[in-house]
Amino acid sequence: MIVELRQYTLRPGRRDDLIDLFDRELVETQEATGMTVIGQFRDLDRPDRFVWLRGFADMPRRAEALTAFYSGPVWRAHGPAANATMIDSDDVLLLRPTTAFAVPATPRPPVGAPPPRSLVVASICYGERPFDSSYAELFDRIARPALTGAGAEVIATFQTEYAENTFPRLPVRTGEHIFVWLARFRDPAQLRVLDDVPPALTKPLIAAPEQLRLAPTGRSLLR
Repeated sequence: MIVELRQYTLRPGRRDDLIDLFDRELVETQEATGMTVIGQFRDLDRPDRFVWLRGFADMPRRAEALTAFYSGPVWRAHGPAANATMIDSDDVLLLRPTTAFAVPATPRPPVGAPPPRSLVVASICYGERPFDSSYAELFDRIARPALTGAGAEVIATFQTEYAENTFPRLPVRTGEHIFVWLARFRDPAQLRVLDDVPPALTKPLIAAPEQLRLAPTGRSLLR
């Protein structure tokens, strides 16, 4: 699977407008073209930031699905309203799982469903060079037990997908070496585990990990 981690900077006060439109009009219609809307979130630390993930079977099918959607009637009808909420939509990481990753199989909540109480944390780690399997193994040996012991659930780990962008109409970030882990927290008190990152995990990095504290919307599959 290929996964996009998309962070949108929105016009002040417009985040709920975009989420209402997105959850009502832009979930099943994207999935009908062959992609999966994995999760959509409010960034708890930045009130004008909307974060979401979508997945594709592979890069060729990513091109097919995005072409079908962004050239189709749904985006023609709702794209202008969505774009009107945005300042920037180009902060996009193209990723691939480091281990098997399955999209949640639970039914998607209906339009208007209340958001869950859970939080999802995306930790973005920046390396000087491409991350190899040894870093994923280090994460599994050191960080995963610490997160699990604190009551969190590790959802997935990803690293940069270096393939050429097959849909250049939508830019992605390039020239970076990224490792991302996602974890679910049922209780905000569990977030304390993030304050104590083992030095073995930070030593290979060129900067401190970027932590995104994310609140799922009512229709997010990741919750």
